[in-house]
Amino acid sequence: MKQDYYEILGITKNASAAEIKKAYRKKAVQYHPDKNPGDAEAEANFKKAAEAYEVLSDPDKKARYDQFGHAAFEGNGGFGGGGMNMDDIFSQFGDIFGSAFGGGGGFGGFGGGGGGQRRVKGSNLRIRVKLTLEEVANGVEKKVKVRRKVQADGVTYKTCATCGGRGQVTKITNTILGRMQTAATCNVCGGSGQMIDKRPSNADGQGLKVAEETVSINIPAGVEEGMQLKVPNKGNEAPGNGVPGDLLVAIETIDHETLKREGDNLHYDLYISFSEAVLGTSKEIDAIGGKVRIKLEPGIQSGKILRLRGKGISGLNSYGSGDLLVHINVWTPKELNREQKEFFKKMQNNENFVPKPEKSDKSFFEKVKDMFS
Repeated sequence: MKQDYYEILGITKNASAAEIKKAYRKKAVQYHPDKNPGDAEAEANFKKAAEAYEVLSDPDKKARYDQFGHAAFEGNGGFGGGGMNMDDIFSQFGDIFGSAFGGGGGFGGFGGGGGGQRRVKGSNLRIRVKLTLEEVANGVEKKVKVRRKVQADGVTYKTCATCGGRGQVTKITNTILGRMQTAATCNVCGGSGQMIDKRPSNADGQGLKVAEETVSINIPAGVEEGMQLKVPNKGNEAPGNGVPGDLLVAIETIDHETLKREGDNLHYDLYISFSEAVLGTSKEIDAIGGKVRIKLEPGIQSGKILRLRGKGISGLNSYGSGDLLVHINVWTPKELNREQKEFFKKMQNNENFVPKPEKSDKSFFEKVKDMFS
């Protein structure tokens, strides 16, 4: 089982943003490769801490993690950094470490400071994917066409003359406290440390061109409207030796004709005639995966809710499935012929037609309470 992000950083769910950042820095320094050369376990813990920080430092990702746990991030790398390599970590979070390892945050040549060349990350792309209720319930693989920037064939790069390939430029300022040295991203190469040497005619100023690619997205069962999945490295590529951005997939759901979703449960309104309610009947209703037949006992009351266990949605953060709740609605005829009217007039004082609710017949409010229990 995957370790809890809060446990990895040694904090509680109520930790502030500053406490999360402080806890991550402490773990990162503890397990840093420069302090633990050749230690595979330390490197694994270093990556775990970075993955936990990537989620918990983002308010939106943190809220989703608090609600759904690791299940919200399953498929295509999810929201977390499970697929991050050391370059990614230092590129994204190098500023967290400060000068703990010297050189303004440079680490073993991975970048993030003055000690080495930065690896620029390409921009993310965002798309929307619409899912049917059946696809939500079962999970699905979607293939989508994405237009993304990729490096053009034949483009070559050279070392940036302004920063000397470091990706950063330093500036020394005299202050009342003495001489202060600051580092900033090179505005000529954008921090990549490289400039275009040769550029084919079909490439833009960064040596990139737009290409269409079919991307496969594995969507887990139980996703909800508004969720966002991440497909790593399928966004726009970066110039030179940079790393690609990500493809962010926003989930939209298509309303089902007869079934309504509420969490992991599904609701179905079944209308029956007065005679069917009196005599009993069997009905075929919609369910995920096809039709199911249910039996209605004679004398069934309008408002009764039948619960078909396990016929709902498989939740992202649970091992089972929700239920299908069938709401019985007895349809009262609006028009009657003379013979029918005479029959019901005779039945007005008949004891079989006088309402006699039993203790087992729950009120409306009790039924609503049961639905949410």
